[in-house]
Amino acid sequence: MSSQVRDMTKGNPGKLIFLFALPLMLGNVCQQLYTMVDTVIVGQVAGVQALAALGAVEWIMWMVLGVSTSITQGFAILMAQDYGAQKWRKLKQTVAHSYRLAAVMAVLLFILSQAGAYWILTLLNTPDNIIDMSLLYLRIVFCGIPVVAAYNIFAGVLRSLGNSRTPLIAMVIAATINIILDLIFVGWFHMGVAGAALATVISQAFSALYCFFAVRKIDIVHITKEDFQTVPGLNRKLLTLGTPILFQDVIISVGGLVVQFVVNGYGFLFVAGFTATNKLYGILEMAAISYGYAIITYVGQNLGAGRISRIKIGVRASVVLAFLTSAFISVIMYVFGRHILTAFISGDPSQTEQVLGIAWHYLSIMASVLCILYFLHVYRSALQGLGNTIIPMVSGIIEFFVRVGVALFLPMFMGQNGIFYAEIAAWTGAAVLLAPSYYVNIKKYRDS
Repeated sequence: MSSQVRDMTKGNPGKLIFLFALPLMLGNVCQQLYTMVDTVIVGQVAGVQALAALGAVEWIMWMVLGVSTSITQGFAILMAQDYGAQKWRKLKQTVAHSYRLAAVMAVLLFILSQAGAYWILTLLNTPDNIIDMSLLYLRIVFCGIPVVAAYNIFAGVLRSLGNSRTPLIAMVIAATINIILDLIFVGWFHMGVAGAALATVISQAFSALYCFFAVRKIDIVHITKEDFQTVPGLNRKLLTLGTPILFQDVIISVGGLVVQFVVNGYGFLFVAGFTATNKLYGILEMAAISYGYAIITYVGQNLGAGRISRIKIGVRASVVLAFLTSAFISVIMYVFGRHILTAFISGDPSQTEQVLGIAWHYLSIMASVLCILYFLHVYRSALQGLGNTIIPMVSGIIEFFVRVGVALFLPMFMGQNGIFYAEIAAWTGAAVLLAPSYYVNIKKYRDS
């Protein structure tokens, strides 16, 4: 069997989960790096309006590009279970059918996103002085939907087999290419937001190619034409796993869009400050997402192997890891966060000081309760690894209503600062459902 796979049904659970998550964290650092470089270069070279233009599309991009991430994450659950059960023929069929579904999804998503880009910007009350820049950025980034889908499905295959190292290398390659192209397109050719978007799409294409060639080297997922022959019920099973995750993430995104609508109403300076902190949101959450992928693979493989006691031990270890990691990141943000935020902001001193104050206030609030977000990811991912994607979907619905409710009503009593509490309230509402649900669900299983 290829050295590019890892059996997570043997060995120390906590160590396995941490070592699996570590490359993903580093990969997320690289991903956040090139996202932040976009923001820093655009903010410093093109100014506050361009920074606000990127911020105005943050949740739109998260929703649209996240579709392929969500649904392929569901596909990877079944791959991990097949791998743990050592059902090699079924694993190949699962991978082949996942490829086909991901391709169809990418085509449909590309058409819908291009058709609806201007409409959704208008619906979100995007300020007139930035809407053209925001639309141009979206048009170019959405052209990269097929390569984003390709990366996600290939990386999903690798992660389901216990390989988190290759996606890391792919992200390093993407980050390096993106930074170089940002400097060329934005810094040298002064292409503004268009240059930043083009750099992102090209770098994503290279990461997808790298993961594709890595998957080709793994014998147990070397796909033939026979594997694409329709297996009754397999597409339905994949979609049953993937669609609730997709719906969960889409409805969370819609809640974020409502927040963006409210934020846009406070003017472009507030949008710029909100954007600066949202660019650090990825760093706040990156380890949580990495633990999530590790837990899904770990739980999925051990469920396939019938090793339920290992699942319980692994999830307990993950809770401890989540708490320690979130506490460390919170401390880093309190010490260095304000200085980091200044990298995103340039322009008139009176404006930049106001933008920095908005950004720091928001960041300090999120950092104070970051552990809630990390617990949310642990329990959500454990449930998904067990094949239960319905409760995580319901948690997404709870996030939506809490986020929207706080965003719309709390500012009536606290002014614009009330919007800062929408995110942490949404985390709390989801975590309250997910944690007890995991413990109820795991009791249904027995070691085989």
